[in-house]
Amino acid sequence: MNTAEFAPVGTVSAEELGTVHLIGVGGVGMSGLARLLLTRGIPVSGSELREWPALAGLRALGGTIHMSHEPSNLDGVDTVVYSTAIPADHVELAEARRRGLRVLHRSEALAAAMTGRQTIAVAGTHGKTTTTSMATLILQQAGQDPSFVIGGEISEVGSNAHHGSGEFFVAEADESDRSFLLYRPHVSIITNIDADHLNTYGDLAGLSAAFAEFARLTDPDGFVVTCADNPGTRAMAETLRAEGRTVYTYGTAHDADLRMSEVVSSGHGVRYLAELDGESLGEIFLPLPGRHLGLNSAAAVLAALKLGLPLQAAVTALASFPGVRRRFERKGTVAGIQVYDEYAYHPTSMTAALQTLREVAGDGRLIVVFQPYRVYRTRDLEAELAAALAIADEVVILEVFGPGEMRQPGEGGVALTAAVPLPADRKIFVPSWEDVPGEVVRRAREGDVVVTMGAPPISLMGDELLAALADGAVGAETTRPGAATLDAG
Repeated sequence: MNTAEFAPVGTVSAEELGTVHLIGVGGVGMSGLARLLLTRGIPVSGSELREWPALAGLRALGGTIHMSHEPSNLDGVDTVVYSTAIPADHVELAEARRRGLRVLHRSEALAAAMTGRQTIAVAGTHGKTTTTSMATLILQQAGQDPSFVIGGEISEVGSNAHHGSGEFFVAEADESDRSFLLYRPHVSIITNIDADHLNTYGDLAGLSAAFAEFARLTDPDGFVVTCADNPGTRAMAETLRAEGRTVYTYGTAHDADLRMSEVVSSGHGVRYLAELDGESLGEIFLPLPGRHLGLNSAAAVLAALKLGLPLQAAVTALASFPGVRRRFERKGTVAGIQVYDEYAYHPTSMTAALQTLREVAGDGRLIVVFQPYRVYRTRDLEAELAAALAIADEVVILEVFGPGEMRQPGEGGVALTAAVPLPADRKIFVPSWEDVPGEVVRRAREGDVVVTMGAPPISLMGDELLAALADGAVGAETTRPGAATLDAG
């Protein structure tokens, strides 16, 4: 995708878009943008082919939702918004261009919504959604009422976007298609740089160069926040500082500006001691386990403090952080078997999540239902994916979810299953989701933890597994707390 042809922040405002139509409005990214525009008072319509969970909320806000893709859906529309997943010959996209309507990529429409606000843009190979959510809640706790667009819904809040009255705009910045280069942040947070999206960037050096370019787009009066523990971001920070740019770092490294120490992760959450520039900030607690979540929280805390927000607002917000749906989300327990949904699909984030779930499982077993996301990633990172999955006791692997991609012979779920270094009876390739619940019921027993992980279709299936386990466990007592997370303690 050639983002050089796209309109960056400041080119147009959201109000200038007129009536906006979003193709494929039900997905997390597009529905978040639609919600933001609707709460801003901008007329919105959208088209879909299936009844996604977000659609009811959009209708309640006044959005018009068409359950088909038709040229007539564009009647009365001024601007049509599409995502990278929409093909160039899509009937509505082609019709919009035939009519001479304004056509914008989702990132361009989001850039328009950022115009006139101080943007906090969160980038990184993984951890963006959680870090964006944490930063948003800290700003809310501090009374800032920020606008935000998040690539997932904050549990219990049940929203992935909001038009606020404050000066800040918090948003994820997606590197997968270079669209993050359209933003002009006041604060840039970069959580990590690990090999991914090499179909776009060619190699890790190309990806790292793009992140550095994104960081250089930060307002000269603003600053960059990044991780001192990740080799990629650490090297970038050194380069940016040598150029005279303002960079603040966080992590367990001895030279981090916000240094974490005595990090403890348990089933009750993660806690650590923090100090900023050598001055103690005391203990910070997050009611979800995982050292990687502790790192995400440190990024949000550091950004908030450098913006002049009170430490107590950050501590209070994080202590009650409800988590993000599909990010380490505990769906419930049936017959002593815990079920989680987890969106991780990159080996690094999968390793962090599975190591944490291994802690949660304790003496029980960890069973992973995994659907790889994108053919190129599964092919290029097969060994790393297999090693991450080997943290589990048993794995159920589906075929790769890769819309628009072609699998070559020897690629895909079968090859990945064979590569996982587990005994043959502890791993299985299941080509159809319909067969997965039965396979999980056959394998799971009291004390186990089951997690659906990977591509969007599979990481939403925890409720189905709960139902299957309940049906397969006669007389079992079932608890289904929906978006509940682990209790604080």
